[in-house]
Amino acid sequence: MTPAVHDHIWWLASRASGLVALGLITASVILGLIMSGRIMRKPGRAAKMVALHEQLALGGLLAIAIHGITLLGDAFLNPGLKGILIPGFIDYRPLWVGLGIGAGYLAAALGLSYYGRRRIGARRWRKAHRATIVVYVLAVMHTLGAGTDASTPWLRAWLYATAPVVAVLLAIRMTEPWRRKRRAAARPPRPRSAAPASRPRTALPSEAAS
Repeated sequence: MTPAVHDHIWWLASRASGLVALGLITASVILGLIMSGRIMRKPGRAAKMVALHEQLALGGLLAIAIHGITLLGDAFLNPGLKGILIPGFIDYRPLWVGLGIGAGYLAAALGLSYYGRRRIGARRWRKAHRATIVVYVLAVMHTLGAGTDASTPWLRAWLYATAPVVAVLLAIRMTEPWRRKRRAAARPPRPRSAAPASRPRTALPSEAAS
């Protein structure tokens, strides 16, 4: 290992883990939005997609943790624990770094809440889980504002390719209730079935004899 690489090993590790975290968060958000659509109704697919979604989310949390911990070894930034835990404490681009710290906290809260969803309640947990898109937005802003690779063509191309996918899937998800109502309103009303004709009353033997 050359001296130049050795001096920047912690910075390179933090940089790489940050990009991995962004990729896993993006994949998790895209899969989550797909799961909320009609594809989820196909038999045999739901369980596999839920398991993959969980693995992506946990992988993203692990990458976020590594991203922050390895930054402690960076001699240039030298953030210290307060710098990686408290938004706005670090001198280097405090706003954008603070957004990344906030994204990490929110991702941890949402990811760990999955295991407590029975206590929280399924409906409340699903509503809270919608904030996952906020994690994605904050992560992208953090990457563009504080990331070393923000200006590289390959990262820009990747963001330009994935961000529209997230936006389209989110728009489809948010307009689903409205589209469902329109489909229901466009359906012709079901004709009411006519009441069955009453059968003629059969005379009793006593009535026939009288």
